[in-house]
Amino acid sequence: MRNMSKISPEWWDYTTLDEEILKEAEALTPVGLKQLSRDGFRIHFYDSLKEFFLAEALEYIGAWSKATPDNPAGICGPVGPVEQLPLVAMLVNEMELNLSDAHFWGMDEWYEGGKPVDFSHPLSFVRTDMDLCFTKIRKDLVMPEENIHFPVGSLDEYSRSFSEIRCVVMQGGQGESKHWAFNEPFRRKPPYEDEPPSVEEYRSLEVRILELHPLTIIQNARTSAGGNASIVPKWAATVGPKETWKAERVSIWHPGYHDGPLGIKLTAMMVSRGIIDTAVPMSVLAEHRDVHFHIYKGAIIP
Repeated sequence: MRNMSKISPEWWDYTTLDEEILKEAEALTPVGLKQLSRDGFRIHFYDSLKEFFLAEALEYIGAWSKATPDNPAGICGPVGPVEQLPLVAMLVNEMELNLSDAHFWGMDEWYEGGKPVDFSHPLSFVRTDMDLCFTKIRKDLVMPEENIHFPVGSLDEYSRSFSEIRCVVMQGGQGESKHWAFNEPFRRKPPYEDEPPSVEEYRSLEVRILELHPLTIIQNARTSAGGNASIVPKWAATVGPKETWKAERVSIWHPGYHDGPLGIKLTAMMVSRGIIDTAVPMSVLAEHRDVHFHIYKGAIIP
């Protein structure tokens, strides 16, 4: 019998794992963490947040630089962290990088009342990306509006775009529920009351509207809403594993305030060693061909 969650008994989450896995992860040192790198999985450390966010911004430039008229290409990016977004715009402008053949996918958007929140919502991901990045890019350089994709409107069209356009990298953070994007643990209800979904079931999930884990509500209240959980929607649309596996690389960025030291060490260990358990969604990335964890040293060293 699996452990019951210490966070919410109605859900699966990392507290339902075997306690020995958690203890082993907690005991990892920075040296031990670095040694988890293997073929297909690399860990990178950064001494400062300035260096960290510049490196994250440069991933946008690297992906967009590969775009050509015959082979459009782009990056799928998060809102969380966001500090890289103004740097992206500055780099594009300074380099005079024409983005006419480049694409961008936003990972998520909040949903309320069965529809995406509008631009005026204080937490809107569309607005955040536009305000912090795309409206800061020179008009003669910025990509056409139709090259910016969000999981709003036709989700089938959004999913299909990953087959039609080269996604060089899917970049994300890690939430306290151990998600990338909003790929959450499942509710603990039939047919998943005794075991969470299999990795095969989880890998088959595509872009969808889903209910968010309680940890995700609290995390977003803390990081984005001044602690006011009442304004954080309970539902969101998110890019799924199906689309993720069409990305050539998955790049996860850990600044230290979306998830803590244990979470960073736990998911790195599970991805490295192929310990896949969908109560920890990030562990599913163990099966992706090219995964990179980027870690600010201050996130794991007191």
